[in-house]
Amino acid sequence: MNRVIVVGGGLAGVRAAEALRSKGYEGALTLVSAERHMPYDRPPLSKAVLAGDSDDTTVDADWDALRCELLLGERATGLRLDGPGRGGTVASTAGDLPFDGLVIATGAEPVTLPGDGRQHVLRTIDDSRDLRGRLTEGARIVIVGAGWIGAEVATTAAKKGCAVTVVEAADTPLAVALGQEIGALTIPWYAEAGVELRTGVKVAAVEHGGLALAGPGGGERIDADEVVVGIGVRPALGWLEGSGLLLERGVVTDASFRTVMDDETGTVRPDVVAVGDCAAWWSDRYGRRLLVEHWDTALNAPDTAAAALLGQDAVYDAAPYFWSEQFGRMVQYAGNHARSERLVHRGDPSGRKWAIAWLTGDRLDAILTVDRPRDLVQARRVIAAGTPVDPEAIADPDVAVRQAVRG
Repeated sequence: MNRVIVVGGGLAGVRAAEALRSKGYEGALTLVSAERHMPYDRPPLSKAVLAGDSDDTTVDADWDALRCELLLGERATGLRLDGPGRGGTVASTAGDLPFDGLVIATGAEPVTLPGDGRQHVLRTIDDSRDLRGRLTEGARIVIVGAGWIGAEVATTAAKKGCAVTVVEAADTPLAVALGQEIGALTIPWYAEAGVELRTGVKVAAVEHGGLALAGPGGGERIDADEVVVGIGVRPALGWLEGSGLLLERGVVTDASFRTVMDDETGTVRPDVVAVGDCAAWWSDRYGRRLLVEHWDTALNAPDTAAAALLGQDAVYDAAPYFWSEQFGRMVQYAGNHARSERLVHRGDPSGRKWAIAWLTGDRLDAILTVDRPRDLVQARRVIAAGTPVDPEAIADPDVAVRQAVRG
């Protein structure tokens, strides 16, 4: 392999470039990024950058040592594949880029709402800087979506003295991520911060100066100086249409991040890998494909993808992990509870520090912690090892998670 192209200038793309070099790849290496900024971290955009505590989240990478050509401000527009294992060509605004190996790390794009009014999303550092300047005391800020991003933006806007309203289509915050039972436990946080939360409300359109709401009567409107939309993201796959790669909610890959051409036959492209927010990768741990749009996966999975691209044996099967800072709380989650049998409370959710554990039999599937970082650290180890736990002990907040492990 003599020429590798990395498409995507986010954390996953940078870490893939670093992993390739650390594993002995000596050929030409090019990173293509649609943004003109040097690659940067995204989690601080809704936290420190929006709050004004930081203005630079550039990823710490030694580009000279990496011997990596950077094509900043250039976008991939198409992919033409040669025969299996023989590479192909990335069509881009910088011209055609032939490759022997390809890393797809183009991430995801925010979902927006209909309407001709201005709507802010929070995906790039320019988005964050622009919105930051508009969060002034007394400004009427309406946020659509009470998910992770919506809660974090609401936290910062309220601290800056804005009049904040959060509109959520579901009956509780975080209904998709955690389920309504757990999402409901966060409702008091909004009132505590002086944020108006309106659930079960659907938006018809973003208009100039506010939102038009949908409903049986229609016509209701919420006035706003700024509208922020945080209703999710979709993998950036448009440039891959017609490439022959299997695209289903993401770039479909095996457990090594090698892209799949045909799901029925299991045909893969060993010379094309996908990683980060755009990759739908097979998890042996959970017996299905996962699309994990979180920093931890973007940080760690590229090592496996790079190894696979270089023909080395590697499988990624980590339990997902993410965190959120909202309303003065550190909220952390590890695992996957999609098929869990039951959940148990670990502490009183009306208090400041508590956790929720999801179990199947005596297996700990996932944990959500609120200001209980030690629980999170210990639970991640238990989940990774698959060690049985005592359900009664795991429900006792005075028992350390590691002490709830069955002998």
